[in-house]
Amino acid sequence: MVKAVLVIDMLRGFLEEDYPLYCGARARRIIPNVQALLERELNEGSKLLFLSDRHSPDDPEFKIFPPHCIEGTPEAEVIPELARYQGEVMAKKHFSGFFKTPLEEELAKLKPERLIVCGVCTDICVLHTVADARNRGYEVEVPVDGVASSDERAHHFALEHMERVLGAKLTNVRASPVRTPKFEPSEAVLSGETADIYFVRTVDILRCEALNPVATMEAFSSRAGIFCGIEEVKALLSRVLPEDSREVWALAEGETMDRKEVVLRITAPYQSYGLYETAICGILAHGSGWATAARECVEVARGIPITSFGARHVHPSVAGVMEYAAIIGGCTGCSSIAGARLAGIEPTGTMPHALIIVIGDTVKATLAFDKCMPAEVPRVSLVDTFKDEAEESLRVAQALGKRLKSVRLDTPGERGRVTPDLVKEVRARLDLAGFRHVSIFVSGGLDPERITHFLESGAPVDGFGVGSYISGAKPIDFTADLHEVEGKPIAKRGRIPGITLNSRLKRVM
Repeated sequence: MVKAVLVIDMLRGFLEEDYPLYCGARARRIIPNVQALLERELNEGSKLLFLSDRHSPDDPEFKIFPPHCIEGTPEAEVIPELARYQGEVMAKKHFSGFFKTPLEEELAKLKPERLIVCGVCTDICVLHTVADARNRGYEVEVPVDGVASSDERAHHFALEHMERVLGAKLTNVRASPVRTPKFEPSEAVLSGETADIYFVRTVDILRCEALNPVATMEAFSSRAGIFCGIEEVKALLSRVLPEDSREVWALAEGETMDRKEVVLRITAPYQSYGLYETAICGILAHGSGWATAARECVEVARGIPITSFGARHVHPSVAGVMEYAAIIGGCTGCSSIAGARLAGIEPTGTMPHALIIVIGDTVKATLAFDKCMPAEVPRVSLVDTFKDEAEESLRVAQALGKRLKSVRLDTPGERGRVTPDLVKEVRARLDLAGFRHVSIFVSGGLDPERITHFLESGAPVDGFGVGSYISGAKPIDFTADLHEVEGKPIAKRGRIPGITLNSRLKRVM
């Protein structure tokens, strides 16, 4: 089934400076994401439809908004960055792409399985087009990093309304692609050193009694969340289960799971895996806990990228696994090299206060960073070490100019932490000085509640760094039970004997 991509008002009048309804630098930052979306969807055979404002000089809309995108003017042209993508351009004169346009007839012929809606403004034409699409029964997907508005508060309200009231699905264009990781079970795990002693003794007794029946073990979670850790479990099982007598079914990495849902089923000679029940449950417990906490942050951020900064809060032996789980939960990046390697991405980081303190000045430290780091490393300056954040932001922006990608605000609790008003001030100072291209990254004690506070306050944050909320997440307990021995249904009291049906499980081994 084909999909249709509705590109709303990605026009010069909204996305280029000096036009009366220019949506600002934050709107321009979605352009690469929209490009990536269109390239992906064209490769998959989707239909592109550009719904574009084309007003007459006396349009009644100009009683509300300044005259804009008048037909035949440069304002009404699709921006050059998207003009090369083959798609049909449909003129519209009102908020909804369905109002007095050929869109409805075109979709009736196309019969798409779903619509993907991107563009500007989130709270005006995108919202009204999505509402009309849902009223017509279409499944609608809105990439949160592919829509924008000049009003940040209205942007987030519109996203929430489209998801919770209209039933649109919010997605991300730039969700981090996670390759299949290469986990290697440690010798401590393989030898049984990390197992509960009673499992070691159980296997010893069964060997002594020459008993090794084919048994089915099922694992379920104590609460709902994001399932994570199965790739590491598979790496362990591939080492210990006999190839000619094994069957493993599981949910996929990153899938949602319900409370008490069976997420893993192993059928094999019991001695081959009985020793590893402790490790299996522990891997799933921590991985799923970390991934679930990350997802909680990602969901409230509504498209603003979240980077995992939690490696310093956990033992180094699990730092990589923790940050890998954060990526599975939806974070777009992580700071540790080990976590990035597992996820198949590049590590993400700025600079520490230590660099600035040793060098003695934020600007000098940022210039040294710029001088010594490879060109592909983004220039992000930490601006709260010695001087006022707004002052430091201007100083480093003036020193680096276009090379500066972002400033990071990490004000400590002793100074009141980062606040929405501080972000707004830094943004205003940068914009007034002509540094609209410089984005603002916020870190320091963030959790879903604080992220929500920033968004509801209309703070123009471009990225969040989250540490201990993810790294310190409570594990999700997993329980593993035998449900079948040599084909005979069996279980302890309180459990139902026999295999538990779950159509969502897929055979993985």
